[in-house]
Amino acid sequence: MKIYNKITGLFILLIGSIMLNSCDENLDLDPLYSQDAESYFNTPADYERALVGAYDLMQTSYLNLWIGEIASDNAIAGGESVNDTQGLHEIESMNHNAINNELRSVFQFNYAGITRTNYLFINKDNIDFNGKEALFGEAHFLRAYYYFQLVKYFGDVPLVIDKFLGADEVNSIERSPASEVYAQIESDLIQASEVLDWTVSVEGKVTKGAALGLLGRVYLYQDKFAEAAAVLEQIIDEGPYSLISVASSEEYASLFSVSEEGNSESVFEIQYSGQEGGSYGCLVCLEGFAAVGFQGIRQYEGPVYGDGNSYNLPTEDLYNAFSLTDIRRDGSVLNLDEFINAQPNAADISYAIGGGGHTGFYNNKYIKRQDELGLPDTDLTSPVNYRLIRLSDVYLMAAEALNRSGANDAKALEYLNAVRERVGMPALSLSGSALTEAIWAERRLELAGEGFRFWDLVRTGKAAEEIEGFTAGKNELFPIPQIEIDLAGGNWTQNPNY
Repeated sequence: MKIYNKITGLFILLIGSIMLNSCDENLDLDPLYSQDAESYFNTPADYERALVGAYDLMQTSYLNLWIGEIASDNAIAGGESVNDTQGLHEIESMNHNAINNELRSVFQFNYAGITRTNYLFINKDNIDFNGKEALFGEAHFLRAYYYFQLVKYFGDVPLVIDKFLGADEVNSIERSPASEVYAQIESDLIQASEVLDWTVSVEGKVTKGAALGLLGRVYLYQDKFAEAAAVLEQIIDEGPYSLISVASSEEYASLFSVSEEGNSESVFEIQYSGQEGGSYGCLVCLEGFAAVGFQGIRQYEGPVYGDGNSYNLPTEDLYNAFSLTDIRRDGSVLNLDEFINAQPNAADISYAIGGGGHTGFYNNKYIKRQDELGLPDTDLTSPVNYRLIRLSDVYLMAAEALNRSGANDAKALEYLNAVRERVGMPALSLSGSALTEAIWAERRLELAGEGFRFWDLVRTGKAAEEIEGFTAGKNELFPIPQIEIDLAGGNWTQNPNY
């Protein structure tokens, strides 16, 4: 199946409107099309609805999860055939180029989100109202999030802040240096963290912890270890979060279930609903988390799980990276044949293998389960939230920052062992470079299947030795989509070696 790009180009978005009416029925503008830029932003409700529109593009995070795993040694693309979402197969093989539907979607979706947040800032001074400061704190976070996706994928990208581009600017805009993009991301997240509270009354809204967590990640990706440690430890010391001890693989997997959404380990989740339908022709229109259904077991008939499209299949290499005593192995990676053989009616259980590749393993954190089905098409409408920032990730990022800054190996070890001990793994006693390697290894195990592995390998310089087909000096970045270069009048140079 093909993923259709509803949004038709960066520059159309930047010149055009906020697209408030797009696919999000929650905005419920009435009567339809009766308001334009000049007649909008006259009430607090207008700002809140525009903010909902800015949040909406976060729901395209299924692409970040897929690419973050498939581009690494953690997973293969899978699917019905090698032509089923072909761009993912190209990324898996490291032979992707500037014509790739999935990479173009990443580019478009994130600029759509930026356009929506910029629209809020353009109209910031129209009126004053209670809660305005916090609302714009959320907008700062969202703009930072979208730019962070772009800069980590593509490096230098156009930096457009608090404005739309006029027609005369389309062919002259330049790619801004990644350092300038990162500086803007940091500025937005600092502003967000200064005005947001640790807790909110509306589920899914950005909090102070979310802003600090993303800021810590942004610092870490730039090797700003002292800055990362400071904000990440603030979350640990001051935030309302706590690690949850689990005693079995089932308990660990349940941390990603609908019933455990918003638990004490969750710093920020991207929200999804199983109550609205959608279509394969417009995955950006979905209110459900597409990754869950697509990662289900093809033509599966049996207990617990639901049938799906066998995307993003974990590798044997990932499965074997876990210790036999680590409950996270089976909590994170489903060994399907082993699961079936353990059932009392094993002979009655069946499934199919897709032509896009088969490993025998499935993503057990984000997989369709029979007690978590959305309506009407269960492949498209999973209600499972995407855990964007978890406390265990914060602990491991803080550990790495403290260790690599040379500031406090003892504290770094404490944070590493806290993550291990909560799942029954023995404490380690390491320091220096050995501790660094242990932290990186722990990140792979703790965050398996969550979409961070490729970026971790790139930022730590490990990608070339761990990813088959990875070319140093090239594959650290993805190519700028050719159509975006064309829309920019051909002024942009392509990323190196593409």
